[in-house]
Amino acid sequence: MKPNLLISGCLAGLPVRYDGSARPLMEHGLARWRAEGRVIVCCPETQAGLTTPRAPAEIVQGRDGAAVLDGLGQVHEATGQDVSAAFVAGAHLALALARKHHCALALLMDGSPSCGSSFIYDGTFSGTRHAGTGVTAALLRQHGVSVYAPAQFALVAARMDCVLS
Repeated sequence: MKPNLLISGCLAGLPVRYDGSARPLMEHGLARWRAEGRVIVCCPETQAGLTTPRAPAEIVQGRDGAAVLDGLGQVHEATGQDVSAAFVAGAHLALALARKHHCALALLMDGSPSCGSSFIYDGTFSGTRHAGTGVTAALLRQHGVSVYAPAQFALVAARMDCVLS
């Protein structure tokens, strides 16, 4: 049986990013998997009730999504508002969706405080990146879902087209 893929809404072409934009990923394999019904689209932030557009948010104090899940980190908007609860709720909704649809893989937007899988921003709103994961990426990984960034599409494609026993 071939695996299903959970994908960030913005990568699927939905205008759900904080600024109301999308970042559609135009890859041949993605279109084929969608036609096969193997792609599940999810925006953890909007599923948790955050509006679009919304203020940019970052995980503060150089922490990461795992720290937020453990209650040791926080997600703040640029306005200073703590939106950690919404990010944690969105992560749990994404996990529930992945489980419901048997998604073994996730392709998420890197840099996002929800979806970042290799880097996120440091919480200073200065554009400074650091290695780490967003809240949703961390929760999915904790529950055995393999999480990838768009730059790793070739790895996703190899896993999506293989047959798992």
